[in-house]
Amino acid sequence: MSEAEMTGTEQAGPSVQLSVVTTATDGIRVLTLAGEIDHHTGDTLRQALDAAGTPRPRIVVDMRQVTFMDSSGINILLVAHRALSEAGGWLRLAAVGEAVMRTISIVGVDAVIDCRDTLRQALTN
Repeated sequence: MSEAEMTGTEQAGPSVQLSVVTTATDGIRVLTLAGEIDHHTGDTLRQALDAAGTPRPRIVVDMRQVTFMDSSGINILLVAHRALSEAGGWLRLAAVGEAVMRTISIVGVDAVIDCRDTLRQALTN
């Protein structure tokens, strides 16, 4: 893994924040998220997912420390998935917690974006 770089921490209130740590493994960008994904923190995630100018971008989002995600997060992930697919790359979600996975399943995101049980599984083909 390459050296981790903090790509953003945004705080919208005393307890609502999202941190994103970006690393790379075998040419795959790994975003490790911690906190909540909502309309207050969405820009942090959107910026981290931006792969403009990267040929065939591959991104894994490690969500094991995400405690909440609303429709803002769902929309950001779907837009990123579409953009990465159009660029010849892909987006995978890894280690999604039970509460967030319930939201993802209810709206059918798991039928569109590849969700894996572990980060290791998400990093392998």
